[in-house]
Amino acid sequence: MDTKDADQLLMMYSSKLSPEYIPTIKSRLLEMEHSTAILAFSDLKDPTTALIISICEGLIAINGISRFYIGDVGIGIAKLLTCGGCGIWWLVDLFLIQEATRRKNTEKVLQLLG
Repeated sequence: MDTKDADQLLMMYSSKLSPEYIPTIKSRLLEMEHSTAILAFSDLKDPTTALIISICEGLIAINGISRFYIGDVGIGIAKLLTCGGCGIWWLVDLFLIQEATRRKNTEKVLQLLG
């Protein structure tokens, strides 16, 4: 993949990734074929959607959905069984869910890019 294509991919998806890993991802992209690299970005979760789900789950008292959405099944089950830590975990997640989504997306991309 050439630099222009790598920059375009990163421009499109940088809001869904942890910023500190973007240089690493770019260097891995430059070593890959174009079609293989695009597959790594095909199923990234949107941090804003995760936040909206987190807000709504607290309002309707069904906790854990946002964690299931981003792929944190263990934490999702724990939130579900503890009713979001009696609401405390839900409140904390309002501030942490977007970064957790970016972290999970980054882990997925780095794993697929090798």
